[in-house]
Amino acid sequence: MNGEEKRLLESRDRKVHWKRWGPYLSERQWGTVREDYSPHGTAWDFFPHDHARSRTYRWGEDGIMGISDRHQLVCFALAMWNTRDPILKERLFGLTGNEGNHGEDVKEYYFYLDSTPTHSYMKALYKYPQNEFPYGKLVKENRQRSRNDFEYELLDTGIFAENRYFDVSVEYAKANAEDILIQITAVNRGPEEAELVLLPTIWFRNTWSWGRDHYRPALRAAQAVSIPGEDETPGFAAVEVDHREYGKRWLICEGQPELLFTENETNARKLFGSENRTPYVKDGINDYVVDGLADKVNPEKTGTKASALYRLHLSAGEQQTVRLRLTADQPKVVRMSAPRMVFASAPKTELFGPSFAGIFAARRREADEFYAQRAPKGLSDEVRNVQRQAFAGLLWSKQFYHFDVRAWLNGDPASPPPPESRKRGRNQEWSNLYNADVVSMPDKWEYPWYAAWDLAFHCIPLAQVDPDFAKEQLTLFLREWYMHPNGQLPAYEWAFGDVNPPVHAWAVWRVYKIEKRIRGAADRAFLESAFHKLLLNFTWWVNRKDAEGMNIFQGGFLGLDNIGVFDRSAPLPTGGHLEQSDGTSWMGMYCLNMLAIALELASENSAYESVASKFFEHFVHIAHAMNDRGGEGIKLWDQQDGFYYDVLHLPQGDWHHLKVRSLVGLIPLLAVETLEQDIVDRLPGFQRRMQWFIDNHPDIPNHIETQQTAKQGTRRLLSLVNREQLESTLRYLLDESEFLSPHGIRAISRFHKDHPYIMQVNDSEHRVDYEPAESSTGLFGGNSNWRGPVWFPINFLLIEALQKFHHFYGKELQAELPTGSGKKASLWEAAAEISRRLTRIFLRAKDGKRPVYGGLELFQNDPHWRELIYFHEYFHGDNGAGIGASHQTGWTGLVAKLIEQSGEGM
Repeated sequence: MNGEEKRLLESRDRKVHWKRWGPYLSERQWGTVREDYSPHGTAWDFFPHDHARSRTYRWGEDGIMGISDRHQLVCFALAMWNTRDPILKERLFGLTGNEGNHGEDVKEYYFYLDSTPTHSYMKALYKYPQNEFPYGKLVKENRQRSRNDFEYELLDTGIFAENRYFDVSVEYAKANAEDILIQITAVNRGPEEAELVLLPTIWFRNTWSWGRDHYRPALRAAQAVSIPGEDETPGFAAVEVDHREYGKRWLICEGQPELLFTENETNARKLFGSENRTPYVKDGINDYVVDGLADKVNPEKTGTKASALYRLHLSAGEQQTVRLRLTADQPKVVRMSAPRMVFASAPKTELFGPSFAGIFAARRREADEFYAQRAPKGLSDEVRNVQRQAFAGLLWSKQFYHFDVRAWLNGDPASPPPPESRKRGRNQEWSNLYNADVVSMPDKWEYPWYAAWDLAFHCIPLAQVDPDFAKEQLTLFLREWYMHPNGQLPAYEWAFGDVNPPVHAWAVWRVYKIEKRIRGAADRAFLESAFHKLLLNFTWWVNRKDAEGMNIFQGGFLGLDNIGVFDRSAPLPTGGHLEQSDGTSWMGMYCLNMLAIALELASENSAYESVASKFFEHFVHIAHAMNDRGGEGIKLWDQQDGFYYDVLHLPQGDWHHLKVRSLVGLIPLLAVETLEQDIVDRLPGFQRRMQWFIDNHPDIPNHIETQQTAKQGTRRLLSLVNREQLESTLRYLLDESEFLSPHGIRAISRFHKDHPYIMQVNDSEHRVDYEPAESSTGLFGGNSNWRGPVWFPINFLLIEALQKFHHFYGKELQAELPTGSGKKASLWEAAAEISRRLTRIFLRAKDGKRPVYGGLELFQNDPHWRELIYFHEYFHGDNGAGIGASHQTGWTGLVAKLIEQSGEGM
């Protein structure tokens, strides 16, 4: 057991709080629903980036490459200034949903390079231009572009010409759970000397201004443990951090930085023309450093926000390092040959002596050992690098998420009351929701709020490195302060009541099995507890989304934003309603996930046998309805095309298929499980009920394929698609002119490039084209596209489905791979090929270029960029270039699991 594994065990057993401190700051708190108190829900406009440096946040904090405690009471992050920008670089800049031609988009370059699960070691990198940051130019140029144009990126401005930028990296290493070493390294990549101001900043989240808790913590200069520089010592400055939750601790800064203090309070005079509550405000340090206004910081050296100011002059290629230590151990000054900073409890240990570098070296070595055990043997360094950075992105994307919807709706005692319209607007029916937890985020800038189905996918690769955290995340969303009293899971803060695909049970079952494989022991208490809550959610789905009680489900957009002909969350322009192939298929998959869990629990508690029977029978009814709705002959399967489509029901009673070849028609493959004889034999109650059901429903053989083997006895395949439908669907799935791209499965068939689906309704044209890159429509903000690109979550589920079909059919069932090639492959081989194609997105091809970076020459060729990996939200359907949110390591982090399963992508 290596050092990191020991820390995980101590954390699980609550012996040591190794996870108390971590990367829990957001990267964008402004522009969020939580901070929006506008009359009409215009979150982007109510709290813009330009307010963020001067205005106090109500619900959270943000910063660059920062950390906080798990309640985000004490925060630390790095601010910078290149001496040319009009403001300090305290937070990442990007365009709002209204400013970008493809929705919101961060316009910075930063990378998560490493992290262990307990955050005992972490490293991140930010690339800071030396010339004035082009804030206005980015906004203006993107506003002028249409949805048919590329986005205007920071690289396009030319600001990185001649490598005139700083590489600024931050590393953290924990000596113990309450002693964090911090190392900031700046490198001048440019051709000549340049000045860089570093401002490591510590502050408190403002919890005292809202009229609910008046306690005010304090930061102050710790003069007693500050040392001026001498020949043999660089000197030290220290900030005493005093909060009732944690007692005293100290931020100790090596060297002789100037300590600047102000308050985390709104500059109301600047923003609103009203009086400030305190003489020193949030942007005081900015005004002192950038504008030279000495009266903006507190000369008494106390406040609730403090920075250590380091002025670095770096010649071309030069590197300089700043070292700090955030510790709960009392520091003390002792005189040896010169004054030294030590711990009072260990007076022979210098805080910045040889042990400092030794701790960093030990934590890096332990991180290497930990990840070496989680990578398949024989992997190249190239693939290991991709997997390691995928894990780093997942672990850096944890965020303290705080939202009390009742308090948000009603307002705070010390704040102006919210508009009355709020009580009839967004999320007003979710007053039960109270979130104050560390949650895995999709992307801490573009999506700094959880999304329920995203999180389910995050938990799969997270379980590879930290099963306890993955289980905690899944359990959290089933708790009564998350789940609605009616059983619905919250979707995301823009609309908690939206409907995401029901993949939570799948994730619970997968995480349970992953942990059992890794640790050799099953956590049945977790599985049983989750199952009980999932029963409530399943019931909500059945009651709310089966409009006519015929086991055909609607569900709305179901996370696939613009994939349909119409906005599937809005009333149809035709009237009537949609019966959704994917909605019904997700419920079929949900049934089978619940059946698998119930059978596992029934192996030790027979009470679950009857529940298993319920899900078995419900699945069969759904499978039957998919192919004969209510006995009316209405099928979601189109026999002529051999593919599943949505069915449009018009008010007059007629219906027809919406013949768009999309993931909607592939998702029926996901509902598949094999019932093995040995499992059934151990459960006599379930066996009797299943046999009765089969005997009394003569149509059962259409939905359950049976296989007899001498070794395994009777095996039953539960699947929404029969073998004929499976083979037909596979021809589309594995066709490179349809779904199979060089880099995974497309969301919409390439067939629609030359054959768009067009429907005329009330003199308006509704159409679906194959769009392999950005969306040209404004559906769901236009910042994502399910009409052609490759998305990891559905690809991952399709790979798993093919493996399950292979488990039943074995080599007996083969398909052409690719379709039309004449080359046959088993479905296991087909799954592995899709997996490798997905992994190849991030690997250098024979020409030395990574598909993820497309035509970005800097990322492809420059030695200071080419090893850095972005895990985008989705990928170009033809060339694999990354599109959408650039740090969506969340579900794109599934590549780490694919690498474990299928190895090299070449």
